[in-house]
Amino acid sequence: MNRTVLVAVHTGRGAAVDSARLVIARLVDAGITVRILDAEAEEIGCAGAQSVPADPSAAKDAEVMIVLGGDGSLLRAAELAKPAGTPLLGVNLGHVGFLAEAEVADLAAAVDSVVAGRYDVEERMTIDVLARQNGRVLADTWALNEASVEKQERMLEVVAEIDGRPLSRWGCDGVICATPTGSTAYAFSAGGPVVWPEVEALLMVPNSAHALFARPLVVSPRSTLAVEILPDTPGGVLWCDGRRRFDLPSGTRVEVRRGSEPVRLARLHGVESSGAPFTDRLVAKFELPVQGWRGRVRP
Repeated sequence: MNRTVLVAVHTGRGAAVDSARLVIARLVDAGITVRILDAEAEEIGCAGAQSVPADPSAAKDAEVMIVLGGDGSLLRAAELAKPAGTPLLGVNLGHVGFLAEAEVADLAAAVDSVVAGRYDVEERMTIDVLARQNGRVLADTWALNEASVEKQERMLEVVAEIDGRPLSRWGCDGVICATPTGSTAYAFSAGGPVVWPEVEALLMVPNSAHALFARPLVVSPRSTLAVEILPDTPGGVLWCDGRRRFDLPSGTRVEVRRGSEPVRLARLHGVESSGAPFTDRLVAKFELPVQGWRGRVRP
């Protein structure tokens, strides 16, 4: 059986290019077909890999997509991997790296786990996002982390809606609709709660809202969230995962619901930096103080 792995890398960093060469060489030596993206192939300059266009066909029939970089690189890679259902395996070369499965120090062990097939696959909820103005579709897209309705210059005036019922009117910098995966990203910066990835829920987080009721909300994954920009207020902008941008004229309605397709993440066996409980990831990534913890008292 022919095995294929797609490798993507943040080529703006010299260390990342060196890491990519190590990964490719190790996979090729194991008899695995390796694909790399056209835009990255020249800088990597690694023999034995196939150069492919940076579109969803790149991940078709690939067993896994190894991504070398930070969370931004993972979000970019998700645009290629999601349509094909290809699992993403992130190796963190950035700062926080919540989506990454392994650190660069464990790179060789991570590749060996892929070669040996020692990994599981988990699914992360996505959101589908639709923006319309007077029946005209302005955006029909998706996100893994969040969809953010934001002001462009002046404060936005919006009405928030849950399941077809109006909730509140806010003058604000924006409103973030997030997944549990995105709860540690932009929504966290805006004061939203941290939600464990296995919890199925949707988040709505007002950003700098001038209102008595402006708390972050956690709702059912079956709910539909909506944000309406009032007709008498300046327009805004929609950002999905900080990557895809759409202008929103006044009067636009943005609807967010659970995505029809998840993003799949590979989870390794036997790699020191992988498989840690989410609590441990929070402590490590945010450098949380846990001195004095004794753990469960055993009888």
